[in-house]
Amino acid sequence: MPDAPHLTSSSRRRRPRNGVRAVVAVGVVLAVAAGGSYAAGFGPFARGDDGPDPAAMKQARAFLADWAAGRLPSAAGRTTEPGKAQEVLQSFTAGLDIEKPKLTAADDDVKEGEDGTLGIPFTARMPVTGLGTWTYESELPLREQDGGGWKVDWRLSLVHPRLSETEKFRLEREESAPPKVTDREGVSLVGAEYPSLSPLLSPLLGRLAGDAGGGGPRGAVELVDRASGETVRTEASFGKKPDPATADRPVRTTLDAGWQAAAEQALGEADGKNASLVALRVDNGEVLALANSPSSGFNRAASGTYAPGSTWKIVTSSALLLKDAVAPDDVVDCPKYLTVGKEFHNVETSEHPGATFRKDFTESCNTAFISLRGKLDDGELGKVARTYFGVGQEWHVGIPTYDGSVPAPKDETEKAASMIGQGRVQANPLIMASVTATAVSGEFHQPSVTAGNEDGTRTEPLPDEVVSQLRGLMRATVTDGTARVLADLPGEIGAKTGTAEVSDDQDNNGWLVAHRGNVAVAVVVEEGVTGGGSAGPIVHSLLSAVPEDPA
Repeated sequence: MPDAPHLTSSSRRRRPRNGVRAVVAVGVVLAVAAGGSYAAGFGPFARGDDGPDPAAMKQARAFLADWAAGRLPSAAGRTTEPGKAQEVLQSFTAGLDIEKPKLTAADDDVKEGEDGTLGIPFTARMPVTGLGTWTYESELPLREQDGGGWKVDWRLSLVHPRLSETEKFRLEREESAPPKVTDREGVSLVGAEYPSLSPLLSPLLGRLAGDAGGGGPRGAVELVDRASGETVRTEASFGKKPDPATADRPVRTTLDAGWQAAAEQALGEADGKNASLVALRVDNGEVLALANSPSSGFNRAASGTYAPGSTWKIVTSSALLLKDAVAPDDVVDCPKYLTVGKEFHNVETSEHPGATFRKDFTESCNTAFISLRGKLDDGELGKVARTYFGVGQEWHVGIPTYDGSVPAPKDETEKAASMIGQGRVQANPLIMASVTATAVSGEFHQPSVTAGNEDGTRTEPLPDEVVSQLRGLMRATVTDGTARVLADLPGEIGAKTGTAEVSDDQDNNGWLVAHRGNVAVAVVVEEGVTGGGSAGPIVHSLLSAVPEDPA
């Protein structure tokens, strides 16, 4: 594992891993690669005009758009070294607490390099959480491939011109007594019983300290020598001296101390696996609990990028029900296997001949859902996710978040995968808790950890009939389906399990989403194998320890 960036105690969080001269916050040394070869021919400018090859510009802008939106696997896939690129981009943004960068390509100063690459300048505006925006200029090297098309010629210096094998970046936050952070009722959230909150306090306080009268946080991005750790130069400085008269004012969150403590305790059921949990109010999206195991490091619950697996069938079902493409009592056969470019199967290769759509949902039948893909247009699932569930829109929660992605499928195989929450569909527990809340209430509410956040989302309510059908399907999953692990709990609980494939050499991730009263919950367990078996006990533990409904 790479060494963590040297941050102050209030800001230790994630572990980046870069290596050339500029914004990483970790200590991994990665070699600069010059993958790809320049195709012989007329060159990038010899196209009848003075401009660069439009295909190269398109690829550059797509790379920057993916990076800015947090679609790091997709961004890395546009480079000559996807593995290194994804690692560096992740460590750069996570280690320096960069939230939702804005990256803008320029096409008026494109140069052809001596190595055959096409250099496309871009401006990077990097919001460092709680401190301010760091703006700098860099350049994307594009290389034409032997087989046609263009790729970003991966090298560390494209992330920032000063990032190198000998120098890296470190985020420093000024040591000062932070404002008190409380739950919704004024209970202090600093303590051993809330370990998952420690990595969140620094960015949360950074954003809110000014509002709390502290005069705003202070800090700097330093360029440091990798070997000695000594500062070479200060790259960016932020903040001003606080006002001592108002600096002690507490910061109140939407969290509930009881729910947060119960969530931390419940993750003990993960048996040492990486796991995350989010619980939020259905009526307004306020987050009651957010917990990760391990509690230190990357906030998987809100910033993770996971395939949601079969929990996504809530959205797929919504899309089908919205256009009357299926009804709960319709027969939709559930065979063991279904081939759409590749072979798809159900968990443990189960089958349910002559099953109704209700049975397909409660038993999480992949093949049945995939067989209905022709009922939806290629971009329809993403449109429904965005229009009704807010997925893929820009959320302002109060902490850094990843807000989901549901791209239009490239082919029938990917469309089949997206029907069951695989392929390029990405989410996390915060998103799936929100999806659950929207499904059972009919109305999307932007999640929040603090009050007064900007809300630029635009959604439409689900029809009452669709909401009623979804609630019925989720309730049946508890009473008669794969979420029976929750059946003994009080209250009318509805749920959906999920199993998400990761890779051939890793066990599946396990998911479970549930709702009871005015609360929606989502849990993911990495390599948990099945949702009911891994995430189910965690949700059971949480709901056993809290009231049926929050105040």
